[in-house]
Amino acid sequence: MKKLSVLLIATLFFTQLMAQDQIIGKWWTPKKDGQIEIYKSGSKYFGKLIWGKNGTKKDVNNPKEELRARPLVGMDLFTNFTYKASDVQWIDGKIYDPEGGKTYSCKIWLTDEGKTMNVRGFIGISLLGRTEKFTKL
Repeated sequence: MKKLSVLLIATLFFTQLMAQDQIIGKWWTPKKDGQIEIYKSGSKYFGKLIWGKNGTKKDVNNPKEELRARPLVGMDLFTNFTYKASDVQWIDGKIYDPEGGKTYSCKIWLTDEGKTMNVRGFIGISLLGRTEKFTKL
């Protein structure tokens, strides 16, 4: 009976660990004009732009003038997400929108058996925001 309990607990632990890392990988942006790679550093999740249709594009809309010359490819656009198992979501992160030069609070969840990453950027509360759908490569 003890072995069965230990096996059950271990199975639940590894299932949970696999679920939280399901987000890791490469994703098409909604317009298919870029690719984001989600990766984990410590217990936090980040997303870097690894390819863009216009690979030489700079961060020209950044509110900080000194950052406007940096290339978008290679930038972390998703930062500091944590996995919330009870909601099966990655929360408390930020997303940077290079088209508008603004950073928003953000949460992420997966649908379509992990093939679609729903990214909701918002100001204040999640109700006041917009959801974009990224597709797994």
